[in-house]
Amino acid sequence: MYPDLSYLFHDLFGSAPDNWLSVLKTFGVFLILAFIASAYVLNLELKRKEKEGLLVGFTEKERIGFPATWQEMAINALFGFVIGFKLPYIAQHFEAFRPDPASIILSGKGDWLWGIVAAAAFGFFKYWDAQKRAIAKPHIREVKVLPHQRIGDITILAAISGIVGARLFSIVESEENIKAFIKDPLDQLLSGSGLAIYGGLILAFIVVYWYVYRKGMKPIHVMDAVAPALIMGYAVGRLGCQFSGDGDWGIVNTASAPGWWFLPDWAWSYTYPHNVLNEGVQIEGCLWDYCRQLGEGVYPTPIYETFFSLVIFAILWALRKRFKVAGMLFFTYVLLNGIERFFIEKIRTNPDITIFGMEATQAEYVAGLLIVIGVVGMIYLWVKRPGKLRE
Repeated sequence: MYPDLSYLFHDLFGSAPDNWLSVLKTFGVFLILAFIASAYVLNLELKRKEKEGLLVGFTEKERIGFPATWQEMAINALFGFVIGFKLPYIAQHFEAFRPDPASIILSGKGDWLWGIVAAAAFGFFKYWDAQKRAIAKPHIREVKVLPHQRIGDITILAAISGIVGARLFSIVESEENIKAFIKDPLDQLLSGSGLAIYGGLILAFIVVYWYVYRKGMKPIHVMDAVAPALIMGYAVGRLGCQFSGDGDWGIVNTASAPGWWFLPDWAWSYTYPHNVLNEGVQIEGCLWDYCRQLGEGVYPTPIYETFFSLVIFAILWALRKRFKVAGMLFFTYVLLNGIERFFIEKIRTNPDITIFGMEATQAEYVAGLLIVIGVVGMIYLWVKRPGKLRE
């Protein structure tokens, strides 16, 4: 496993692990790659729908030649403060930052003096830059922005809201997490560990839906465009879980691989050596920061989820031009995603939650709800809009 990139470079080039590359956590790298992959697929689909006339541009007003407003300078100053507050402190405490960057970044630790200096510098730079661009007769002009040109905004909104939603959902994932939140709410909210994917998807969907609606795009067509993008991002993200060994593995699997099994042994049962959680038993002779592996092999469920996510992506990609009713592709994604997650939970280690006397994991409850939503949505679109090729 590669808890951070220093371990990957050790395998590739023989360099010593636990060096400065440790700040680049493997899961975080794959999370970024997941958003990039999703954005790429979404960009392709938005452009296709623009050519078909299903999505059109939205006119916005652009300020030309005006001096900087106090709001613009304040935002720049705030950004500068964060940079100045954190970077010098990180440089001075790099050994504490290296193994656990989130513990420093998401804390109140920093250098106030450098934060204030950087805030003043960034605020002044915004003022100076606007003055340099100012003209004698400032004016407002209207520009048409196409949906695919908003990929950057959509990706950033989805990333921020997705991480927040994932963190909030992880708090209610088990009784232990709820008790820890009640005991220390701030610590739990700012913790860099523990992310529930469905919480991220739900909150990101709400935020992006609101943004799309405000920008004059038809949400139903954007939902269809985003369906294959979401499952592609999920597939890439699960690779991050596998390569880092972040605990999203399955139950113990000590059975021998069946005769028909043609994949490597580690794809049947794996002990996740050097996992990022440092969970399990000590690896003999290892003196690094991450020197543990599971005592018994488990199902490497992230790999299974990546495989099935790619299968779902292939299905959606093949159907995206065949479905003639707007929204049908999105609800197909919801249904297939729910089915995949519901059954993979049968060999996962997530804790059960009791609701109305029924015990299941949080993901099983959500997956079951997604299956219902997918089926109901598809039936509704089929019955209510059978004659509409496009909405």
